[in-house]
Amino acid sequence: MFNVTNDIKYVGVDDLDIDLFEGQYKVPHGVSYNSYVCIDKKIAVFDTVDKRKTAEWLKNLENALNGAQPDYLIVSHVEPDHSASIPAFLKKYPSATVVGNEKTFILIDRFYGGIVENRLTVKEGDELDLGRHKITFVFAPMVHWPEVMMSYDKTDGILFSADGFGKFGALSHDEPWLDEARRYFINIVGKYGVSVQGVLKKASALKINAICPLHGPVLKENLAYYLGKYDLWSSYTPEEDGVLIAYASIYGNTATAAKKLAEELQARGVKAEVADLNRCDVPQAVATAFKYSKLVLASITYDGGVMPCAEAFINKLKAKNYCKRTVGFIQNGSWAPISAKLMRAAFEGFKNVSFCETAVTVNSAVNNEALTQIEELAAELAK
Repeated sequence: MFNVTNDIKYVGVDDLDIDLFEGQYKVPHGVSYNSYVCIDKKIAVFDTVDKRKTAEWLKNLENALNGAQPDYLIVSHVEPDHSASIPAFLKKYPSATVVGNEKTFILIDRFYGGIVENRLTVKEGDELDLGRHKITFVFAPMVHWPEVMMSYDKTDGILFSADGFGKFGALSHDEPWLDEARRYFINIVGKYGVSVQGVLKKASALKINAICPLHGPVLKENLAYYLGKYDLWSSYTPEEDGVLIAYASIYGNTATAAKKLAEELQARGVKAEVADLNRCDVPQAVATAFKYSKLVLASITYDGGVMPCAEAFINKLKAKNYCKRTVGFIQNGSWAPISAKLMRAAFEGFKNVSFCETAVTVNSAVNNEALTQIEELAAELAK
């Protein structure tokens, strides 16, 4: 528990026991479930936490309240990692009024039944008067659920940003914001870039002194940096000129070609990273693909198709709206290499994706002919 401002306290909790966020994303350093309370003439709590940490959260809240009773519970997002403690909260504080929009209450009722007796339904721009603090509501539909809304404290310039500006990792684990925030954004919110752009436009009209997300640290310094990253990510603009080379190999020959391409690019002054799709954290590879301006897929021809892990990677890119980048291919096959053709066909449905003219073919193992093609592909990518 710590103070965000004199009146606003953090009462969230860390979860260091969780292994998979949303059942699919590895979180080796855990995750935080953030909740805040504003102490004023009227007291407002901003969101609850996952049921895994209900008891710890209620204790934090009780300590912050110091015997007082909350007047409002503002629900930004009904995904259960933020709403599953609503039943316990209302049992402990039955007189509190739950604040949300129409879609908020539809989802609360679906998840938890008719537990909310006192409800205040708000619309975009409505104001909640707590005394010194005036809270207005900024709707953020499909960032990344339809009911999502942010709250803005006009008095202190605090934006309670729901899942926006969040990251993986518990607050007790000190690490740089960027990589885990990117992995979080691309995989959780990335499909909804147009919606995020709409919210950023709304945020540009606000004087923001701090951003309080539902996961990750409270952001107070250099807010232009964080807003700038969200603008890049949500507009699908590459952060850096560079190449991710993602490969699917069985006996190491396709891997050799991928690593040789990385060497050739680096020799030309081009930043290049390599990802083994059979073994890497695929959501991390997806986020890295969005980081760079170019991507090369390298896959063996397997059962007359593409290696399953490469096919799954392409599907994940498509699901997250991968676009505005250049894509190249390396294929391998001992008698009928066709994986480059199939991978390119899979990318044909992507928006604003261009293709390298050079496609590398490895016949079983990397030979002089393949090396020449790799050099040609590197030269093309380096232009």
